[in-house]
Amino acid sequence: MTMLSTSMKLKTNAKINNDMRTLFLLTTLLFIIPNMFGQKEYRLNSPDGKLEVTLYIGDRITYELTEEGHTLVAPSPLSVHLDNGTVWGNGSHLKRVSHRQANEVIPSPFYKRSEVKDAYNEMTLSFREHFNLIFRMYNEGMAYRFAATGNRPFKVTNEEAAFNFNKDYKSIVPYVKDGDKQPIEAQFSNSFENTYTHIELSGLNPQRLMFTPVVIEQENGRKLCIAESDVESYPGMFLINRNGGTALTSAFAAVPKTKKQGGHNQLQILVTERENYIASCQPKAKLPWRIIVVARNDKELADNDMVYKLAAPSRMKDISWIRPGKVAWEWWNHWGIKGVDFEAGINNETYMHYIDFASRHGIEYVILDEGWAVNLKADLFQIVPEIDLKKLTAYARQKNVGLILWAGYHAFARDMEHVCKHYSEMGIKGFKIDFMDRDDQEMVDFHYRAAETAAKYKLMVDFHGTYKPTGLNRTYPNVINYEAVHGLEQMKWSDIHTDQVTYDVTMPFIRMLAGPVDYTQGAMHNANKRCYHSSMDTPMSQGTRCRQLAEYVVFESPLNMLCDSPTNYDREEECTEFIATIPTVWEQTIAMSGEIGKCITMARRKGDVWYVGSLTNWDARTLTLDLSFLGAGRWKAEMFHDGVNANRLASDYQKTVTDIPASRKLTVKMAQGGGCEYRQPQCDPGKYNMMKIPFKM
Repeated sequence: MTMLSTSMKLKTNAKINNDMRTLFLLTTLLFIIPNMFGQKEYRLNSPDGKLEVTLYIGDRITYELTEEGHTLVAPSPLSVHLDNGTVWGNGSHLKRVSHRQANEVIPSPFYKRSEVKDAYNEMTLSFREHFNLIFRMYNEGMAYRFAATGNRPFKVTNEEAAFNFNKDYKSIVPYVKDGDKQPIEAQFSNSFENTYTHIELSGLNPQRLMFTPVVIEQENGRKLCIAESDVESYPGMFLINRNGGTALTSAFAAVPKTKKQGGHNQLQILVTERENYIASCQPKAKLPWRIIVVARNDKELADNDMVYKLAAPSRMKDISWIRPGKVAWEWWNHWGIKGVDFEAGINNETYMHYIDFASRHGIEYVILDEGWAVNLKADLFQIVPEIDLKKLTAYARQKNVGLILWAGYHAFARDMEHVCKHYSEMGIKGFKIDFMDRDDQEMVDFHYRAAETAAKYKLMVDFHGTYKPTGLNRTYPNVINYEAVHGLEQMKWSDIHTDQVTYDVTMPFIRMLAGPVDYTQGAMHNANKRCYHSSMDTPMSQGTRCRQLAEYVVFESPLNMLCDSPTNYDREEECTEFIATIPTVWEQTIAMSGEIGKCITMARRKGDVWYVGSLTNWDARTLTLDLSFLGAGRWKAEMFHDGVNANRLASDYQKTVTDIPASRKLTVKMAQGGGCEYRQPQCDPGKYNMMKIPFKM
């Protein structure tokens, strides 16, 4: 203010000419304004120059994300609060700024493509308070993370990740289920399974947590998706609209202080009290990446690699033993086999029957779900007398089938090393670990320890009853699948008001952006709206038969269940052959078309064979597929598509072989809640090429 007063005095000095007075006053104001507001600006662009993030460094650190001048995220604060009173981001002192570029290729052996292109611009801001703030700009979005640079451990009491919007855009969010009946603290323990709510930002319930990813709809079809990656020794991020405005802010579960055993069959550890901090961190710790994916249309969300790219690289030297594949699964169909001379259930005869079925169809695995270990003991070494695991493992080995064991969280965690060693030596191929239902720092640490220990003994892991993937499947490729999805199991107990059909054409654009899904499709009992009802013993799916087939193409799932019973599959030879032989990992993936909540079409290639799958909501739909990605030559399509009576009888389908025209345009019709699948095996040059397509729309 002293300099400003001086300049005003100079204005009255007649000896200084007017031009000089103007120049002096302007330069004085330009000097003063940055100091009055205490802000400096730093910008970083995406490689194609379309996206730009601007960082404002002053008393606080805020960022703004724009696309070709259009504001996507309005200035939003970010900070990390430590237990010693230090706040990274508030009053922090910048030391230096450095830049780098990357244009690399990441091998991705058990993914939706064999390699991932990783091109970005990066800016690192180093601060005197012993932390770095790292921003990366991709053509498809932005990511940032905090990283400690000090040599001492520290505790984080809170992290502020804010996402401010300058309009009341619509959002598509998964609330914590039943969160309207619980205080916020209780919502941190949940199954991470719910359908989506489509609502304006201002209408979001300020008392309900949302788990990520979430989507924000903007103008001209543009979508933003908020996600995270590389969450290690740190809690996962929830979002909440705290004040009913147009901003989302982060929320994190604190570290457990007191716990008790309980929950489902005494297999869970329930938090009864939490500490006053969210993470206890080691020196040089890197906090998770906060991601904003920018999609110009919906289909770009259905095929995005940012979570995978930002994850820590693989820590496994040998992955040759990891074998993705299909799993014959008994729990969903309630051990529902018939026409046999034994009582179906949890016993050797039933599992040998499943093993025989898997062997006949080339299915890689059979799972023993809950029930093989004695109930309420949380002890994986207490096996029910009806089961002889050594005998079953030997029998499966003779049939070229592997066995996977279901394990409740506490039963596995309490003696992890011994469990993995014992069952690996027996010949078990992996574990489906269930009922974690938290993502606080303690539970995130468990996932990493489980992945590392299982890898040591060459065991695959399917994390069920858990939070969404954040890249652990890249860091430990033996982590072959994740649940965190409102999967087909929900149809065993949900009423008709649960719209699974609409969920199926919403989830691939949002949840699947984070990584693979243990959705557990494959139902042979299919129902339309009028006929569907829940049943624990004879469950059914919503939507048509072809919908179930197409989900094996649309949904990313390296360890993929066949949820129905051998009895039902043996009656459906064509469908079973398709399900049993479709790949579960891919060399190439293309999101062909789609609209959130309405329809989606995905194309995936394994070797010389292309598969195309389509899904629709409850609207019947005619779709013209653009197959221009096919090479030259003549092509035929092997197609599973909804039958003419599928609107009434959901299991009605047709399998046909048709020529693909030279225009590479193929028109298909889908019933209500229907779908279609198309497959093409490559043939010799000069002959017809073939494709297989299950269409489900």
